[in-house]
Amino acid sequence: MELLPRPRREITPGAVHVPDWLGPEEQRALVEACRGWRGYRATRLPGGGVMSVRTVCLGWQWLPYRYSRMREDGSPVQPFPGWLADLGRRAFADAYGSPAQSYRPDVALVNYYDATAKMGMHQDKDELSAEPVVSLSLGDTCVFRFGNTEHRNRPYTDVELRSGDLFVFGGPARWAFHGVPKTLPGTAEPDLGLTGRLNLTLRVSGLEG
Repeated sequence: MELLPRPRREITPGAVHVPDWLGPEEQRALVEACRGWRGYRATRLPGGGVMSVRTVCLGWQWLPYRYSRMREDGSPVQPFPGWLADLGRRAFADAYGSPAQSYRPDVALVNYYDATAKMGMHQDKDELSAEPVVSLSLGDTCVFRFGNTEHRNRPYTDVELRSGDLFVFGGPARWAFHGVPKTLPGTAEPDLGLTGRLNLTLRVSGLEG
C-alpha cells in the first residue's frame, strides 16, 4: 500500500493520466466482463508477423488496418455494451474536466498481455473520427511509452500504468505514437484474480452500418 497518492498529470497537451481511477470493485467487475467476451486471439499482420498480445473486439472488429462488422472467421462482432459507453463518457469527463455527452464510443479493443507481450510504437489512426481514445488498465503494471505525432522515436515519455489507471489522449495528442515496451509480471493485486494485464481502449469509429 502506498503512503502517498500518485498525482494525475497531463503528459502532453491532450494526454492525461489519472492514477487509480477505477476502485477495486470496479476493477473486479471489469475483469469479469473481459472474461465473458469470447474469442481472444493474436492478430496476424499483413507482413506475416503475429502480435504478441491477444485481442477481442467489441462493436467493430479491427483488421489491420481497417474495421469490419465481421470477425476473421466470418462471425459477427460482439456488441459494444451501453454500460461501457457510459464508462467511457465518465472517463472523458474526469480526465478533461468537461461535459462528455457528445462522446459516443462504439468500438473497444480489449488486449491481453502475458508476461512477455509487448506493443510496438504505433498510431491509432484507423478510425474516421478524431475523438479521444480512452484507455483502462487492469492487472499487471506496464510501462506505457507515449511519444510524438511525427515518428516512433524520441521525444517520448514512459508512464507506469497500474491496475485501475485511466489514460485519455485526444486533441493535439490524438495521433501520437505510443506503445508498451514491457509489462511487470506479478504486480497485480492477488484478489483481482488476474494473471497478466488487460487493457481496454474505447474509441469512436466514425463509421456507419
